[in-house]
Amino acid sequence: MLAGIADRFSRVVQRYLPDAFVIAVLMTMLVFAIALAMNPTEPGTIFSAWGDGFWTYLAFTMQMVLLLMTGMALAAVPFVSRGLESLAKLANKPWKAYLLTFLVSAAAYYINWGLAVVVGAIIAREIGKRNKDAHFPLLVACAYSATVLFPGGISSSIGLTIATEGHFLEEIMGVIPTSETLFHYSTIIIFLTLVVIMSIFIVLMSPKKNIISYHTTELDQQPETETAVAKDSLSPALKLEYTPILGMLIGAIGIVYTVISIWGGRDLDLDIINLFFLSLGMFLHRSLGQYAKSFMEASKSISPVILQFPFYAGIIAILSGSGLGQLIIDGMISVATPETFNVFTYWVAGFVNIFAPSGGGQWALQGPLQIPAAMELGVDPSKTAMAVAWGDGWTNLIQPFWALPILSVVGLHIRDIMGYCILLSAVVGIVTSVLIFFLY
Repeated sequence: MLAGIADRFSRVVQRYLPDAFVIAVLMTMLVFAIALAMNPTEPGTIFSAWGDGFWTYLAFTMQMVLLLMTGMALAAVPFVSRGLESLAKLANKPWKAYLLTFLVSAAAYYINWGLAVVVGAIIAREIGKRNKDAHFPLLVACAYSATVLFPGGISSSIGLTIATEGHFLEEIMGVIPTSETLFHYSTIIIFLTLVVIMSIFIVLMSPKKNIISYHTTELDQQPETETAVAKDSLSPALKLEYTPILGMLIGAIGIVYTVISIWGGRDLDLDIINLFFLSLGMFLHRSLGQYAKSFMEASKSISPVILQFPFYAGIIAILSGSGLGQLIIDGMISVATPETFNVFTYWVAGFVNIFAPSGGGQWALQGPLQIPAAMELGVDPSKTAMAVAWGDGWTNLIQPFWALPILSVVGLHIRDIMGYCILLSAVVGIVTSVLIFFLY
C-alpha cells in the first residue's frame, strides 16, 4: 500500500514542483510580501534589509562550499571510487539496492556532507547500472534522504559553530564542546533510531511497477581521475604538477597539523574539518595536478549552491529585520514549557529552514532568540542548539536546495525524487519529535 501511495504522490510532485531556483525567488517574494504587510510604513527598511543581507554570509558560504568540494574531491580518489563500485555489486535485489544506497549514504553523511554527496551519487549510479529492476529515482532519493542525519554527524555546522571559540553567541552560552552535542548519547540515539526507521520505510516504499531504470548517459563518461602521462615527455613545469612528492608533502603537513591541533585539545570546527579534508585529498590524490582536476570537477556541481545561497541570505535578513522571525519564535516561546521547549524549537527550526536552508544562517537567526529564552526557562542550551540542528536537517527533505549537487551528479531533476523525500519527511518529523521530547 505504501509503495502505491509513494508512486502516486511522486507523480503529482513531478507535475507541479518548479525548479529550485524558481522556488528560491518565489520564497523571496512571499517573505517580502509578508514583511511589507507587517511594516506598511517602512518599505525602505525591508528593501534595505534584503540588500544589506544579500552578501552577509559570504564567509560562511565559502566555508560550506569548501566543505562540499573537499568532500567531493576526496570521494573521487581512485581507490575510494573503486571501493564504492565493488560495494554496489552486493545489491542484487531492488530492496537491497535501496537499503544499501541509504546505509552507505548515511555513513558518509555522518563523516562529511560534501563527501556524502558524491558517495551517494556514485553508489546510486553504480547500483542502478547493475540492477535494472531498481527504480532509479528512489535510489537517488535514498542517497539524498540521509541528509536528515547530517546534524548528528561530525561535520554538523551548528554543532561545530558553537564549539568554535569566538562564535557570535559565546558571551551568552559559552563555547559548547562537541562532547555535549555531536557525541552526546542523546544525539547518537536519535541518529541510530532514524537510520532504522527510515530503512524500514524506504523498503516499504519500493515500487512494483512503473520502474524507471538507470540509463547510461554522458555522465558515465567521467574523466579518469588518474591521468596517464608519459613522464619522459613532460616539461619541467608539468613534472611539478604530476609529481607525487608535492601533493603528498603538503597533504602530510596539513594532516600533521590537524592531529597536533586535536591532540592539543582543539575541538572540531569548520576550519579544521575543511583543512583536514583538503589535506587528506591532496595526500591521496598524490599529484597537485590531479587534485586540481578533481576539485574542478567538483565545482561543476556547486554552481546552484553559489547562485541561490545569497537569495536565502536575503530571506534570513528580511526575517530578522522585519520582525517576522521574532514573531514566529515569540509565538512558539509563549506556549512552550521547559518540557516542550525543544520540541517546539525543532518544529520552528524545520519551518524556518524551508525559507532559510542553511544550518549556520538559520542559527544566526534563531540562536540569539532561542538561547536566551531556553536559559530563562532552565533548558540546557546545548540541547536547544541540537534541536535547531535536527529541525534544519528535517526539512531539507522538502527544501530542494541541498539536493542540487547530488542531482547534478546523477543527471536527475528535483521533481524526480521529491515525492519520496516529502513522505519520508513526515515520518522523520514524527519520530524525531518524540525522541527530542524524551531525550532533551
